Amino acid sequence: MKQFTSVHDVEDLNALVQEALELKKNPYAFEHLGKRKTLGLIFLNPSLRTRLSTQKAAQSLGMNVMVMNMGQEGWALETQDGAIMNGTTVEHIKDAAAVMGQYCDVLGLRSFPKLQNVEEDYSEEILKKFIQYANVPFVSLESATRHPLQSLADLITITEHAPQGRRPKVVLTWGPHVKALPQAVPNSFAEWMCAADVDFVITHPEGYELDPQFTQGATITHNQQEALEGADFIYVKNWSTFQPNYGAVLTQNASWMLTNQHLANTNNAKVMHCLPVRRNVELSDEILDGPNSLVVNEAANREFAAQAVLKRLLEGIQ
Repeated sequence: MKQFTSVHDVEDLNALVQEALELKKNPYAFEHLGKRKTLGLIFLNPSLRTRLSTQKAAQSLGMNVMVMNMGQEGWALETQDGAIMNGTTVEHIKDAAAVMGQYCDVLGLRSFPKLQNVEEDYSEEILKKFIQYANVPFVSLESATRHPLQSLADLITITEHAPQGRRPKVVLTWGPHVKALPQAVPNSFAEWMCAADVDFVITHPEGYELDPQFTQGATITHNQQEALEGADFIYVKNWSTFQPNYGAVLTQNASWMLTNQHLANTNNAKVMHCLPVRRNVELSDEILDGPNSLVVNEAANREFAAQAVLKRLLEGIQ
């Protein structure tokens, strides 16, 4: 593996999940792989789980880790080719990424969308240019359109808790929020679930349809109650609109916030969320603090998702 930016970089999904589960049993088994290797983690946006889990995963593999928060510690980056840099930007992305590639054996980048221009965000310009100019194995720590490490951790969690002898029903449901959020997590979760061996349903209010490239194979409905019937897993996430009014908030309908009442007709569904979560806005306390919540388990699996990916990347450069 040379890069990890989406499910399309994974040849065998089940094999990667099983590898992560084996690493969870013995996280130091491949400590030799990262000896005298350096991972650079570049954050253009805030992080808690992604930073800590990836850093710990790398250390368990014997790697040195360098972390840089570009917004506070780095120069303002220019991304436009041929730019005359007489404004507020100080360093071009092609120079910054190339230098980082000299210092690091593997690079990871987190960069959120601006939610102002769909073509700009969905072009993934920053992600692609970092990969191009760094010229080292690369892992996405979340981009404008996807969050693959989160999605791998989600699939690991579902695999651990799946019912025996049948395909689980997994439901992605929109939840209300106080502000516009990106589509990266739901895009990525949908893409991974469509590739996994699950019965996958997406439910959201009208107008919140995701980009169809991520939802091929999913059942999509605006009826949340109908979608939740017989569910084994419910993944709660807010997102803003994709089209036609990119980044808009159309409703804050509180009835979409998951409560224990919503679980009545499910298969005692386990509830998931990527965190951070707005309690009692996006998801209720009674769910988060109750026996059906997997959010902490899910967050713990971020470490082993990252470790499985970093192991593959290191094996490619041995």
